This record gives sequence, C-alpha cells and structure tokens, in this order.
Amino acid sequence: MLTSTYIHIPGIGKETERKIWSGGITTWNEFLQNKNAINLPGSKKDKIAMEIENSMEKLEIRDIPYFAKSIPTSEHWRGFRNFSDSVAYVDIETTGLSPSSSKITVIGVYDGKDVKSFVRGINLEEIVQEMEQYDFLVTFNGARFDLPFIQREFPQITMEQMHTDLMYPLRRIGLKGGLKNIEHLLGINRSEETEGMDGFEAVRLWKEYEKGNEEALDLLLEYNREDIVNLETILDITYDRFVEHCYKGCTPQK
Repeated sequence: MLTSTYIHIPGIGKETERKIWSGGITTWNEFLQNKNAINLPGSKKDKIAMEIENSMEKLEIRDIPYFAKSIPTSEHWRGFRNFSDSVAYVDIETTGLSPSSSKITVIGVYDGKDVKSFVRGINLEEIVQEMEQYDFLVTFNGARFDLPFIQREFPQITMEQMHTDLMYPLRRIGLKGGLKNIEHLLGINRSEETEGMDGFEAVRLWKEYEKGNEEALDLLLEYNREDIVNLETILDITYDRFVEHCYKGCTPQK
C-alpha cells in the first residue's frame, strides 16, 4: 500500500490521490509508465513523478524518518508490509493513567517471533536500546497512552519510526471499543488465566508484586504478552480490510 500512496507528496491531498486511483493508476510504477494519460495538469503530474522517483529512492535505502514525517500519522499503516521485517508490537502496563503522575511498570515488545518484557526495577532501562532497533511500531491506543508514557520516561528514545495505532484504522472498518472487545469481535481468545483481566487488574497485580508476590508478576507479564501477540493477529486479520476501505469507490488495487 505504501507504493500506492501519493498523499505524502507536498500539495497532494486525498482528493487528488483518489482521482489517480479512480483512473486505474494504483502504484508508483503505473503512474510513471502512464503519466501522459493521467487526467491531471501537466505541472502537477511532473511534480508527482519527480516525488515518486524520490520516494522510490527513499524506500530503497529504507529512509524510515522520511516516510514517518511525510505521511500523515493516521495513514502510517500503509507502510506496514514494506517494513514488517522490522516491526515491534508494543504495549505498556502502568500504575495509573496519567504520564505526569503515574509510572511504567512493564513494557512488552513482540517482534513477530520473540516476546521481550522490560520490568521496572529489573531491566526497564534496556528498552532504550531495544526501541531503536525497529522501523515500524504497532500499538493499540499507543498514540495517546503508551508512547507518551515511554517518551516521558525515556526522552532519549527518538521515536523516528513509522507507527500505526490500530485503534483508528479499526474504527474505520467498524471495529470499535477497547482491545479486548476487538479481540472478541474477531474471535481471538485469551488464556484461562488472563480471561477478563483489564488495566485495573494489571495495576493491582503490580502492587501485589511490590509486596513480594512473584506469581503476581508472572501473571502480569502473561497478560502483557497476550496484548502484544494479539496485536499481530488483529493486524493479520484486518489489514486487507484497511486496504479495501482505503480504495472504497476507486479502482481496486492491482
């Protein structure tokens, strides 16, 4: 989907992008090959063609900050398949809801193969080096919650990656509510140990762990692990629906 995107080009909005798609031109290569037949002013076509060539070069060298800055954050999901070889599904647990008065207790990172847990008082600081390794971040409500918490506690993390907060593209395709509700709608089940748990229970488990209950931490980490692993499952199930919704009313992607 990234190579079908034009809204990152200065002066090109969604209306022009959809006009290009409606003309049967869905990819950068198709635009360059059929430029003369596209129903746009010549100067605009020349500008788009020039920016496409620049974008191809940026993609070739994996210039992630370029795409992160030029594509609206609401559309970062379009780059997922191009950078899925360097993705981190991220979720945090905290002592409360406010970054200014609460603190992170656990950060979970899943790269599609391995789950890594970073725990306050044990190895939380290692998240700084870990986060820098990825090109693409996936969260649920992370734009308003997880990433602000992480950036406040670890301002040295640059956060130049592309980032899709799944809550928003899921809403566009009619899947609304919290993460657990989305899982239910998609038929994704939790383990018996974590079924019915929520953020408030996660806070309680951390307090129990601080009192010396190691089993409480184990359960908290399992809860967090399911959060991040299920993000991958949700994205696998819904990504094509994101694409279909994006093209709705236009020529289907070739």
